[in-house]
Amino acid sequence: MKENKILMQYFEWYLRPENKLWNKAIANAQYLSAIGITDVWFPPAYKGAGGKYDVGYSAYDLYDLGEFDQKGSIETKYGTKEEYINAIKKLHENGIRVYADIVLNHKIGADEPETVYASEEEQTNRNVDTSLPKKITAWTVYNFKGRNNKYSDFKWNYNHFNGTDWDESGRKNGVFRFSGKKWDQNVDAENGNYDYLMGADIDYNNPEVVEEIKKWGKWYVETTNIDGLRLDAVKHIKSGFMAEFIHEMRKIKKLDCVGEYWNRNLQSLENYITKTNSSIPLFDVPLHYNFYNASKDPNYDMSKILEHTLVKENPCKAVTFVDNHDTQPGQALQSFVENWFKPIAYSIILLRNDGYPCVFYGDYYGISHDDIKPMNDLKTLIQIRKEKSYGMQHDYLDNNNYIGWTQEGDDKHIKSGIAVVISTAGDGYKRMYVGNQNAGEIYIDALDNCQEEITIEEDGCANFNVKEKSVSIW
Repeated sequence: MKENKILMQYFEWYLRPENKLWNKAIANAQYLSAIGITDVWFPPAYKGAGGKYDVGYSAYDLYDLGEFDQKGSIETKYGTKEEYINAIKKLHENGIRVYADIVLNHKIGADEPETVYASEEEQTNRNVDTSLPKKITAWTVYNFKGRNNKYSDFKWNYNHFNGTDWDESGRKNGVFRFSGKKWDQNVDAENGNYDYLMGADIDYNNPEVVEEIKKWGKWYVETTNIDGLRLDAVKHIKSGFMAEFIHEMRKIKKLDCVGEYWNRNLQSLENYITKTNSSIPLFDVPLHYNFYNASKDPNYDMSKILEHTLVKENPCKAVTFVDNHDTQPGQALQSFVENWFKPIAYSIILLRNDGYPCVFYGDYYGISHDDIKPMNDLKTLIQIRKEKSYGMQHDYLDNNNYIGWTQEGDDKHIKSGIAVVISTAGDGYKRMYVGNQNAGEIYIDALDNCQEEITIEEDGCANFNVKEKSVSIW
């Protein structure tokens, strides 16, 4: 029987090492399965430059999953290698698949510097040099002495990178392209060429690098038994390599993937999907910004909430989300959806037929760092998706402030079928069709925003009520 999938992003930025995330996942695996979570996205599991305080995106040693004394600790922010692998096993035992977050764009936290010739680039146009090649001191030597060649004896140096953002000798920040190197092509066109993002930028035109990363990927998949990959910062990595890497990984195991291509322009996302032979679904960044803008603008036209989004134009390649670790308060892409709009946004991603929805840990459990409480009704919405959100869908996205849709239900899920109505203004209603087979059935609002009962009329329709600036799920 086909069940609706739900991915949970199982972390937020400000988790503390003492939270022991891997152990929390072990303890909560059965609960997550019971409420309807089918897939979990874990944060980067390897050692970052900040040791046990590193969220994981400052990638240092991809082979150190909390096993070696490096960067001031053995464990990562989330625990030890053994705890990580046990968490994956426990989730598997409860029918939950696990996505691993991997950062292949850059390395940070080098063990030693070395002298290299480099040209400085314009920050906003990386195709323009602002200096002739000159000597700089770059942090590009990675020898991982704490690991002592276990799993791999590959040592990184400046030949394996395109450039960096720091000259130690001049104590200067900038964008420095190493002499003899070119930025990768087939990357995002922002800043002229957005190959360079941060740290020491990995050169995927170097055959040694390509071979080592593929070797690491095979080791990682076989060691951890993960089910999928969340690919970080793919707009900064040439698309040809990403398609090749995924192809190689799928020879080992049938992995699902999702790429983070942070661009609110739909065409940019569609171009990337095409260039990677449709092998990488992407997070629907345009939809997130529609949610954010609607939550901020009282005059937002809700009939356009799905316009220019991946889930509307290419639903099979869209992973929908409301917020994540980058959009939460205090982070680089801060664009946190307003609290009043969250139930509306989650209804749109969880209770429609299209897209693969991702629930954010910070919305489900709260963000104590910013005194943000868990979102009301999110657990209920997840359970409705699991049990009721099935069948033919009818859209009523036809008003600036009042929109809705229905699903007729199916024979495989008891009493399935729903009617969703949303208001961004005052109290109201929408007359909607839920199927002739549901005539005479009594519907109630699962969120208790409306207290009355609604009986479906002979023509399969009814007037479904909604309160001011809220959502009702009938």
